[in-house]
Amino acid sequence: MTTLYYAPGACSFAAHVILRTLEASHGLKPAFISVKLRQEDPTIHQVNPLGRVPTLKLDNGELLTENGAILPYLGDLIPEAGLFAPTGTVERARIQEWIGFINSDIHYAFRPIGRPEFYNVNPETHDVIRSQGRAHLTKLLNHIEKRLSNLTWAVGERFTIADAYLGYFLRNLSRVNIPSEQYPSINAYVARYAALPAVIAATEAEKI
Repeated sequence: MTTLYYAPGACSFAAHVILRTLEASHGLKPAFISVKLRQEDPTIHQVNPLGRVPTLKLDNGELLTENGAILPYLGDLIPEAGLFAPTGTVERARIQEWIGFINSDIHYAFRPIGRPEFYNVNPETHDVIRSQGRAHLTKLLNHIEKRLSNLTWAVGERFTIADAYLGYFLRNLSRVNIPSEQYPSINAYVARYAALPAVIAATEAEKI
């Protein structure tokens, strides 16, 4: 049985959404195990020595870690679900482009705003770190706003693994006190994302 180890509200939400999508539309029967990252939960450390989520345990016992590996794997698992794209296509490259951008830029743009202590333990520096982080994230959001203009989803009219990941971060802009309403395309995108049955199911399961 495929098992996802996730932490409620963490970036593992993207893989959770994809598995809920496949569960509802193609009868996949995954298992979900919730862990607590900030409390050194032994459950995740016994599976992943780095203690990080998402961690995906496959039917054969192999482990996959990192969204950049797990999401494409799940996207290819049931091709007819249409969550990825065929090998060698520009659409597939665009989806991978989004995942790389989210992984390397968007994910880490949130950290200085929400967790400035990672950059400097001195509380007197935290306001400056947050301000610089917010300025950088705003620049990235302006880029995303332009890319999403006149599109339903990240690469067109079809929801893909890139959207499961992108939607997680855009839906959480309120966590860093950035109202999505100031970005019309992003705001509309977030509304579509939040209304997806798989997103609703994952949200309810994670109690977030």
